[in-house]
Amino acid sequence: MKKYFAMILAGMMAVSLAACGGSSNAPAAAPAAEPAAEAEAQTEEAEAPEAEAQTDAAFTTVAAGELHMATNAAFPPYEMTSDNGGYEGIDVEIATMIAQKLGLELVVDDMEFGSVITSVQSGKADIAMAGLTVTEERMKNVDFTESYATGVQVIIVPEGSDIQTVDDLANDKMIGVQDGTTGYIYCSAPVEDGGYGEDHVTSYTNGAMAIEALKGGKVDAVVIDNEPAKAFVAVNDGLKILDTEYIVENYAIGISKDNPALRDAVNNALKELIADGSVQTIVDKYITAE
Repeated sequence: MKKYFAMILAGMMAVSLAACGGSSNAPAAAPAAEPAAEAEAQTEEAEAPEAEAQTDAAFTTVAAGELHMATNAAFPPYEMTSDNGGYEGIDVEIATMIAQKLGLELVVDDMEFGSVITSVQSGKADIAMAGLTVTEERMKNVDFTESYATGVQVIIVPEGSDIQTVDDLANDKMIGVQDGTTGYIYCSAPVEDGGYGEDHVTSYTNGAMAIEALKGGKVDAVVIDNEPAKAFVAVNDGLKILDTEYIVENYAIGISKDNPALRDAVNNALKELIADGSVQTIVDKYITAE
């Protein structure tokens, strides 16, 4: 019996010694490390959706799923109202294609031209497209994409007018322009800077009002972009466009300086549309090669 109990006691001691010896080996620590690894994996999985969301939201717009375009829809053929009450024109069609490339729906916000850039600056609109010329002054307020069209400022006068060239505008003439446009900027500049001075310029809310002022004898000439000029002269008898350019300029899309990601996305989409000929097709649709 004593031998039997001695054998049991020896067995128990061997088990105890084996347990104590195992606690100092690396394999025994594996069970404790496994939950930590699992927790780390769970953390990575939890962070993954957040990283993906940031990638998807590389740029922001003023309204989810929409691209708001600030414009003045009285500048044919770049933007104008359509017969069905909507909007059409070169800028509208280009903006629609850009929105589609970005997975967005275009929304046209029609306003006075003088509010187009401030609307983008204040975050009320995403892009400004209104036959918008790139100038140093405007570049202080918004960023621009690359140019997608070239504009030419021309002079509209009544038939029989003694204004025959650009130089004749300096002969104490009153010039009508659309408020906030480059026509206004150039013409109202001081004489020493190449303009005619504010005293010789009257600005109007839109080009159509300037044309009415010209027909009514309130101004002697109107300076405006060539394409709208042709549209106005076509429907107003007794007016003509001087066969001389006032100034050549480039049109581009204005975007807030606070949204460089949207600027890059819009610019990349625009460059693709220029490269594949889509922009030229749209321009040719509205402007004939005369």
